[in-house]
Amino acid sequence: MLRQVPKLDGGTAVADNRGVVYAGPGKVAVETIDNPELILRPGPGVPPINENRECPHGVILKVVASNICGSDQHMVRGRTTAPVGLVLGHEITGEIVEVGRDVEYRRVGDLVSVPFNVACGRCRNCVERRTDVCLNVNDHPGGAYGYVDMGGWRGGQAEYVMVPYADWNTLKYADKDQAMAKMLDLTMITDIFPTGYHGCMEAGVGTGSTVYIAGGGPVGLAAATSAFLLGAAVVIVGDPNESRREHARSFGCATVDPLAGPLPEQIAEILGVPEVDAAVDCVGFEAKGHQDGTEQNAAVLNQAMEVTRAAGAIGIPGLYVTEDPGAKDEAAKHGAVSLSLGTGWAKSLTFATGQTPTMRYNRTLREAILHDRAPIARNVNATVIALDDAPRAYREFDAGAPKKFVIDPHGMLNR
Repeated sequence: MLRQVPKLDGGTAVADNRGVVYAGPGKVAVETIDNPELILRPGPGVPPINENRECPHGVILKVVASNICGSDQHMVRGRTTAPVGLVLGHEITGEIVEVGRDVEYRRVGDLVSVPFNVACGRCRNCVERRTDVCLNVNDHPGGAYGYVDMGGWRGGQAEYVMVPYADWNTLKYADKDQAMAKMLDLTMITDIFPTGYHGCMEAGVGTGSTVYIAGGGPVGLAAATSAFLLGAAVVIVGDPNESRREHARSFGCATVDPLAGPLPEQIAEILGVPEVDAAVDCVGFEAKGHQDGTEQNAAVLNQAMEVTRAAGAIGIPGLYVTEDPGAKDEAAKHGAVSLSLGTGWAKSLTFATGQTPTMRYNRTLREAILHDRAPIARNVNATVIALDDAPRAYREFDAGAPKKFVIDPHGMLNR
């Protein structure tokens, strides 16, 4: 069905809908998909509890920007139980083109940022600011757009998308022109900037801290940016990919290759001591083992424990799953991790895991960006692409390109 929708610059346009769809291991495709409605229809990934769930509290967005995330790559590589046909994308900024009858504080034409967590704003966890584990939007705690086992909420790597509980789940930009001028930065507050920031906060990063960031992808670079914003003295990014290390060095990070030799020795060459105050795991379960380069899902966690000082802390925003059909050993297929917990216990380390409660940080990070305190787009090398270029961008990202791809489905961003 076609809809008449307003444009940011006035007037109307006839709109169909297209989106990026998971097409099987190693494959994504841009396909025509259903126009969003204020109801969650049955489809790939939608659990029975959410089929035909009415959302009069929702809005429909014309997507202005939607980013490709490393978490999306886990699904595309076939490392989760994601069903073929799942519409991808959980990093969404857009303009409201339709408002549900129960929405009180949002209007058609509002430009809004959408936290990647789907949250109701009513349950105990939401009230306690734990929107990462909302109790009402899924058949188990937590929900997200376009992600496996996260409630079936359709993804936003598309031209249009529905956002439920819109009064709660959208952060409005009061000055649309100002926001559009900084959109390459602001699009990052939907996920990776708050995620990197949360990892640093959970690791106790503060003024004068020395910090090890495992992973030089976009989340790792967002964590490095966050560590500097929080006052870290030295930020060390570890990644086997030299192009990513080079980009991290371009904004003041020190770098190491965790596969090139003992990590404590490499850190000692930088700091004079073989340990840091805080560590952040921005890699997750597809980690490579020390030196031999084979996959070992606990490799980064064990290295982080090895190099974090006694009584320090480790933030773990990197993704770990309960089911990994692509794992090489039986235990890992069911989410088991061979963790050297004795090391952590002996050093009295603190660990924090799980999705980021995005709404805890997105408002303040928005202000940091608007007041030129956080050049996040530059630091993650934001790169704008058309919707039709998404399959190519997924391939480049998977090959290790030091870029954060931003999908611009309507040609509204500066390139």
